Amino acid sequence: MIDEVGALMREAAARAILPAYRRLGADDVTEKAPGEVVTVADRQAERILTDGLTRLLPDSQVVGEEGVADDPATLARLDLPGPVWLVDPLDGTANFASGREPFAVMVALRRDGVTEASWILDPMADRLTVARAGVGAYADGVELRAPAGAPPVAALRGVLPTRFLPPPVRAAVQARAARLGEVLAGHHCAGREYPDIVAGIQHFALFWRTLPWDHAPGALLVGETGGVARRLDGSPYQPADGRAGLLVAANEEIWHTVRETLFSGVDPTAPPDGVVGGDGPAPDSVG
Repeated sequence: MIDEVGALMREAAARAILPAYRRLGADDVTEKAPGEVVTVADRQAERILTDGLTRLLPDSQVVGEEGVADDPATLARLDLPGPVWLVDPLDGTANFASGREPFAVMVALRRDGVTEASWILDPMADRLTVARAGVGAYADGVELRAPAGAPPVAALRGVLPTRFLPPPVRAAVQARAARLGEVLAGHHCAGREYPDIVAGIQHFALFWRTLPWDHAPGALLVGETGGVARRLDGSPYQPADGRAGLLVAANEEIWHTVRETLFSGVDPTAPPDGVVGGDGPAPDSVG
């Protein structure tokens, strides 16, 4: 189904997303939560994806961002046996609604609690990145591998949004970020952050809120290229795990270096508190 899902995502982009880009009217953008917008393109794209994915796997369930926003009980499907699709119909909605890039379409297929495959589409570049558990990751058919080795701490660059960090964690990050080479502004779009890590454009990214549709696709992508996506206590990222805090890095050495640099002597872990939201509207960054 690798090609079929990719074709479906491109169809959703062509029918729902690209025609609306920079053409949204006042009634086409609404606030679904304080500070978090949704557009008609998000909703239409999710309908197209949901219909198409359930046709591909008639016995599957769908957990989509907008479906959960309308009915939070839908999130319980994530733990059901059998195949479950995770759908982010338009990652980076705040960017899209403001008429700027990047934004992405993301899908992941989980079966019995394990992410088997993921797809990330950049609609503007028409670039499709695919990962399959135990097989590898590819961008438009070209195999991807994360960069090996770790530069010195003073040469590492990555994204450190601080908006949602608890005060002690925020204070630690702000005080220690200068030890790193460069803190980037970030894209406010997980569908770009993860591919940028694999491509070597940045070495790491810190996320605090971790909705499954925002991070399951990218976590598999990074893992299949030799990278690491882990909770701040070092445990692997699991989409159904409701804890906050996620550090993603191009490889194991970089992950440990960034973790030690930012959080040595600090407990950055968060107790379970349900599934915590995605990176939300334009999180601020250190720097």
